[in-house]
Amino acid sequence: MNLFGMMESSGGAMQAERMRAEVVAANMANAETTRTADGGPYRRQEVVFSAGRSDPGFLASIAQASSDSSGGQSGLLALRAMPGQTAVASGVHVSAVVEDPSPPLKRYDPGHPDAGADGYVAYPDINPLTEMVDLMGATRAYGLNGSAVQAEKGMITSALEIAKS
Repeated sequence: MNLFGMMESSGGAMQAERMRAEVVAANMANAETTRTADGGPYRRQEVVFSAGRSDPGFLASIAQASSDSSGGQSGLLALRAMPGQTAVASGVHVSAVVEDPSPPLKRYDPGHPDAGADGYVAYPDINPLTEMVDLMGATRAYGLNGSAVQAEKGMITSALEIAKS
């Protein structure tokens, strides 16, 4: 993988984490929404990440670097592809945004316009603490990938300076 490929992987991860933060913000904004266009309460959304494209040369280069002088594995780094795969995934992307299957929370409020015949109102099952932890994780991962991009830019600059000399 070249330096620009690493930057592409970090950029993809930053896009995925940005989407995760947007979904958390939507969940928090709709934490008290009892009626949607579908008729029921808002359903909490979750982001599903998937491995991106695969790089066939990466696994081979790791295997070569981990072999000892006799041609066998050193034991320190024995990587193998999963059955049916020929390489290690080199990125991440959002494969789907799915609804949380948890049932809505019921609160007794007979005066609410969305209350049922029994006086209970269905509210989204959204825990602000869980959402804040998800947001902190997305923010931290986004920042770390931003730092990786900065480091990669520094490596590219250094390589260009060496090439000039």
